[in-house]
Amino acid sequence: MSSNCYQYDVIVIGAGHAGTEAAAASARVGARTALLTTNLDTVGQMSCNPAIGGVAKGQIVREVDALGGLMGQAIDATGIQFRMLNCRKGPAMHSPRAQADKRAYQHYVKCQVEQQDNLDLCQETVEDLITETIGDETRVLGVTVRGDASYLAPTVVLTTGTFLKAIMHTGDEKTAGGRAGEGTTTGISGALQRLGFEVERFKTGTPPRLNARTIDYSKVETQPGDDQPQPFSFLTDKLSAEQLPCHITYTNEAVHDLIRKNLHRAPMYSGQINSRGPRYCPSIEDKVVRFADKTGHQLFLEPEGWKTQEIYVNGISTSLPRDVQDQMFRMIDGLENAKIMRYGYAVEYDFCPPTQLWPHLESKRVGGLFFAGQINGTTGYEEAAGQGLIAGLNAARQTAGKEPWVPTRDQAYIGVLVDDLVTAGTDEPYRMFTSRAEYRLLLRQDNADRRLTQQADELGLINAERRQRYHAKIEQIELGIQLLKKSKIEKVAADIYLRRPEVDWPQMCSQIPELANIEANAAQQCLYDIKYEGYIGRQRVEVERQHRLAGKRIPTSFDYDSIGPLRNEAREKLSKIRPLNLDQAKRISGITPADLALVLAHMESKRKT
Repeated sequence: MSSNCYQYDVIVIGAGHAGTEAAAASARVGARTALLTTNLDTVGQMSCNPAIGGVAKGQIVREVDALGGLMGQAIDATGIQFRMLNCRKGPAMHSPRAQADKRAYQHYVKCQVEQQDNLDLCQETVEDLITETIGDETRVLGVTVRGDASYLAPTVVLTTGTFLKAIMHTGDEKTAGGRAGEGTTTGISGALQRLGFEVERFKTGTPPRLNARTIDYSKVETQPGDDQPQPFSFLTDKLSAEQLPCHITYTNEAVHDLIRKNLHRAPMYSGQINSRGPRYCPSIEDKVVRFADKTGHQLFLEPEGWKTQEIYVNGISTSLPRDVQDQMFRMIDGLENAKIMRYGYAVEYDFCPPTQLWPHLESKRVGGLFFAGQINGTTGYEEAAGQGLIAGLNAARQTAGKEPWVPTRDQAYIGVLVDDLVTAGTDEPYRMFTSRAEYRLLLRQDNADRRLTQQADELGLINAERRQRYHAKIEQIELGIQLLKKSKIEKVAADIYLRRPEVDWPQMCSQIPELANIEANAAQQCLYDIKYEGYIGRQRVEVERQHRLAGKRIPTSFDYDSIGPLRNEAREKLSKIRPLNLDQAKRISGITPADLALVLAHMESKRKT
């Protein structure tokens, strides 16, 4: 071990969206934390699109904020356009999304990390993991870094993004690196394989960036932000910054023909890349092949900030050769003379299948070693941030000798995300959707603080300002509900009257003037609580059923081989995942009710014995 040795409670490796949330959460609950990154100038960097939120992703950001995280306040402070998606649908589908000033966002996050008590941000390249094996148990002790130094801690959180043995592809050109202009890391991948972890490969991609001065905006559609933009953070009262417009254009048959003629030069189709990419965010090559009947695909022209001319072309991720990328844009309305500032490329990288983790994101193979972000096979800043916060919190709690905490599927989209990963794994980069959550009426973006902030307070994750705001809002909601229940309109109880589809809150205020004093966010909660009371009640019945199954705990040492009648497939999958309760067991792919009945009967028999 090196003579240059630094001691911490928690070490976080990687300072992207997962790493910054992990380190900040760990430090907020009192653990002395080191955040190690190869380059201090890229802390919190948006590697791909300059946006936060979106369908289901916006819900995760609000949950991260409700738990005291960084992302919500960062986008409120640096956003250049805000939109609430799916407003024509019910409130369970409403999802906030915002374009960011890419550099301002990064600088805001770095500043917050630098100012966080108990947290040291250090520029270091991690080369290996330090572990110790005693008997059958292996534990992490820390890491070694380049330059003959080591950092020691009883818990380590890996948030390495796309940098593990990463290769960038543009046509037949290959360059080592996880992001344009940056390198790759190999030591951690080697350490994980040496320790017996499964390590596989995924790929992702990014589109070209154009110079805004070379775009003909008279030929494209304008997409403005909302007239009354809504913030992400529950601490932000109002968004007052001027908004920048985005724009929309489309590919066409000429573009598609060009792509088809050059598929043999695309790494995904030439055999140069064999890794699986994100099905829900496909490259333009994939779109042309998979949706051959479509004559055009929508492209969003998104500004990357106030002080740059770079335009991110959302919808045309590609790894085609440079000359083909140049030709493509000459055929698209408004982009005929557009100059490419950065060419698109694909990235192949190592990840560890997440079924190797417990639900609190600690690895089953090495005690004290936690994983979060794209190393778990996910894609997206928001998914990474949610995992990072949970991993950092639980690493700190383990160091302090406390039980881990993870939100359940009925508490948070983060709970759905983590449970999906550790229980079912993923054979493609995982992206969150509202359809993945069976209780999405409970998991709305507007009530994330009501679901999580009280718990966050008990965990030590939030400050006094957030606590005070939360309790003030709850008091307002309770007052509004009381006013509705004790008042009558047209001889009908006001809360019953409000359930009528045509009745809105302003109408109620005209009938019950005291309601006008209820703050807007609290009034919205009153409205949804009353309007959807029946539907919410039915979902809560389902939640209770789920909790009863979750109460049937399965010991981690449970011997599935001892259940003679159990099917071989079930025995193999249950032994691999090692579910902590029957509720988790029933979500493992291929596990039947009959399998669960056998497990329960065997548990009951053991208990009686």
